[in-house]
Amino acid sequence: MTQPGTTTAPVLKPGVLSSRAQPVLPGHDLLLRPWQEADAEQVARAYEDPAIHRWHARSLSIDQARSWVKFERDRWAQERGASWAVTVRGDLAGRVALGGLDLHEACAEISYWVLPQHRGQGVAVRAVSTLVDWAFGDLALHRVELQHSTLNKASCRVALAAGFCAEGTLRAKALHLDGWHDMHVHALIAGDVRPAVRAGDTSAPAEVDGHVPTTAATVMKSPTTSTAAPSIRIARTELMKLPE
Repeated sequence: MTQPGTTTAPVLKPGVLSSRAQPVLPGHDLLLRPWQEADAEQVARAYEDPAIHRWHARSLSIDQARSWVKFERDRWAQERGASWAVTVRGDLAGRVALGGLDLHEACAEISYWVLPQHRGQGVAVRAVSTLVDWAFGDLALHRVELQHSTLNKASCRVALAAGFCAEGTLRAKALHLDGWHDMHVHALIAGDVRPAVRAGDTSAPAEVDGHVPTTAATVMKSPTTSTAAPSIRIARTELMKLPE
């Protein structure tokens, strides 16, 4: 909602989502579809996976998973964002979502997870790229951000492979089970040139002189973290080299 007195015009008008049904998005040898109540049992099992639980800090009973599915579906009508089930040949493979939707400034943040049996197949990169295509095309967003813990190297590789520019680090930004984590920030702006994503492509960007190129030629350096809980911090914020 735009605050009273704002002098800039909203980039996207209210109703841009709620006036239509949430779409099914095909792309890159997978399909993004709205969540269904029948997905609840698989969602509950997904959050039992150690990696998903670690980075998303959530555990659900079947009843809670049903409420989660309803919550995810309601985000569209309420124009708070949108969430899709990622399917590969009909099987649930993961989740991809746009959160923190700001219609006035046409920006949102993307998030995702992939089930264990579908990892290592490029599902996250392809799902993110499919959603970004729609977000900049049909929805006409201006900016899409992607944040992940500095310790989550796999998510960093996904961001870079999908063409997101590495912008820096937010110190002690997110609370995980083992304390506060610094978060890498990546972003895409409408009009940025992105790499082509092929169905089944599991490759990450190649290193050049110890760096991984991104669309804006900015890269991330491995953070120096303390081992003491509850706070995991880096020494300084800068444009950085990608963690190995």
